[in-house]
Parts: sequence; C-alpha cells; structure tokens
Amino acid sequence: MTDDSKKLFPVPETVSFADRLAASQKFQALFQEGMALVEETACYLDGDGRSESKSLDRPASLAYATESMRLTTRLMQLASWLLLQRAVNEGEMTPIQAGSEKNKVRLDRLSSSTGGTAFNDLPERLQDLVLRSVRLQERVQHLDAMLYPREDAVIEDAPAENPVAQQIDKLFAAFGRAS
Repeated sequence: MTDDSKKLFPVPETVSFADRLAASQKFQALFQEGMALVEETACYLDGDGRSESKSLDRPASLAYATESMRLTTRLMQLASWLLLQRAVNEGEMTPIQAGSEKNKVRLDRLSSSTGGTAFNDLPERLQDLVLRSVRLQERVQHLDAMLYPREDAVIEDAPAENPVAQQIDKLFAAFGRAS
C-alpha cells in the first residue's frame, strides 16, 4: 500500500477481545467469584469441613485430605493469576511483567478426581467446592490462553504421570522433606 492509499483507506487496528474482556466488568465478576470461593473454602475447611472429616471412614478421610489439599492448591494458583491480571488492569504492572510473573503460576497441572467412589464419599459441600473450583480453573485457563498465547504451543500427547508419585510430591511440598 502506498502512503496515499493509507490516507484514503486506513488499516484498522485489530481489537483484542481478550484484553477487553480482561479489563471488563466480566473480569471483575470472575475476580470477585474467585476471591469469594477462596474465602468460602477457607471457612469451610477450618470449620464445618474439619468436623465433617472426623466422621469419615479411613478411605474417605484420606480422599478428603487429598481433595482438600488439591482444592487449596488450585485456589491459591487461581487467586495468584487473578491478582496478577487485576494488577495489569489497574496499571500496576505491564502485561509483559505479568506474563513473566504468570509463569510461576501453575494453571495446567491442577487436576482433581471428580468421579468414582472416593469422590462420591466426600461431604457434599467439599464436592461442590471442588467442582466450582474446577469450573473456575477452566474459565481462567481459557482467558489465560487468549491473553498470553504460548509461542511454543504444540499439541502433544502428555506422558502419563504416576499418580502415586504426584501425591507423594504434593505431600513433600506441603510438609517439607524429611531429613
């Protein structure tokens, strides 16, 4: 295009729907929902959840401990992401700074066993919190993928991980390695 044709036919700038969404009232609602879920979960685990877990049989008690740890980890990662994005929206950080910090947040490895007898034996309120957190995780992952596309994103089959090793790693992370 010549300079004259650029004046007559200006090229419109592309609109980033992800950026607009991240700065919109929808993001504010997502942020509020996420923070409310963190607070609700903390209150439940410190209150009713503690007493409900004491009445569970041994296998269900182990499942409760595992799922509550996964839930807490998931929500802390989601809260970190939401706080980073809010900092960008409020001009406290640039998107590049947030992208760099965001790499410390793990959104992709936060799984939960939401099926089977172990999950079904958990108190209904814990099940509800887990399911809501998983849905929130999916929404944040989707927004994250739009805002921070990975340049090296190649679809590959992920290697199967040992679930026992994952749990042991989580226990070590939560309680520290024995000397």
